[in-house]
Amino acid sequence: MSNVALFSGSAVPAFAKKGELSALAKSLAGGAGGGGGKRISIKGGVFRLMVDGKEVAAIDERFLDVVIVNAAPKIGRTFYMKSYDGDAPSGPDCWSADGEKPDASSANPQATNCASCPQNVKGSGQGESRACRYSQRLAVVLANDVDGDVMQLQLPATSIFGKEEGENRPLQAYARYLAAQGVSPETLVTRMKFDTKSEAPKLHFKPMRWLSEDEYASSVEQGQTEDAKRAITMSVAQTDKVEPLKLEGTKPVAKAAAPAPAPAPAEEEEPPAPAPKRGRPPKAKVEEAVEEETVEPTVRKEEKPAPAAKSSLAKLAADWDDE
Repeated sequence: MSNVALFSGSAVPAFAKKGELSALAKSLAGGAGGGGGKRISIKGGVFRLMVDGKEVAAIDERFLDVVIVNAAPKIGRTFYMKSYDGDAPSGPDCWSADGEKPDASSANPQATNCASCPQNVKGSGQGESRACRYSQRLAVVLANDVDGDVMQLQLPATSIFGKEEGENRPLQAYARYLAAQGVSPETLVTRMKFDTKSEAPKLHFKPMRWLSEDEYASSVEQGQTEDAKRAITMSVAQTDKVEPLKLEGTKPVAKAAAPAPAPAPAEEEEPPAPAPKRGRPPKAKVEEAVEEETVEPTVRKEEKPAPAAKSSLAKLAADWDDE
């Protein structure tokens, strides 16, 4: 099904025809004025399932289908003086949850506000990048287990900002695309796919199918849980512990004693662009829907949409409940 067909006529479910965009939709589109224990990491260009900072599984496929149930209303920022020290990892020297001013707990604030900060200037980092990094946190659930665990996904600037290219859209462009159709992200399944042409981990987003009535009820309820609220709350003490022999990506960096910033890891940063009864999600036909480009159900190796059948990821998510 084309993106036009997905958002028109009788194809649109009644719950998606509310006319008014949700707070989630506005947050993701960039217009809205301590993470949980279970997360999805994109280190090294691989989807990794993390529990309390430790990797429990890595996913071979280059895409992952999820439902976005909540999102931080502001783009956060973090600044590190020095490169990562595996023997002494620690939080950033300066950070901001709202992207406007350093948090009061920052160990070494670089300015009184983010707009005038020298670390927010292009070229202050490696190449033309900024030394201070943008990021946004999402709360997501696997698309074939909407009633399952709510997981945190933290996105870097390259996955948030930028222009759409065909069917490839970074987060804000994707959210604006949905908003133009009067659609909120929590009403449908979103596919996250790695940009294989990017050296740094970078995701594109694409709508796949509408949720069923029961799935939508669960999506709304999940977005209001404490797990979802924790997932989108910025904290800086979190450190990923990736097992040996696994692919490694950008790692947390340590605080510096020196005042002069060092080059940040290679990753281009851009400024931001201007509950009913819950039921188990029934199998539904996955319908294709898209054509274009500042948090898992059927993990398949094919791009072609298929029924949202239970996968090894759903089993893993269920197994986590026993941990």
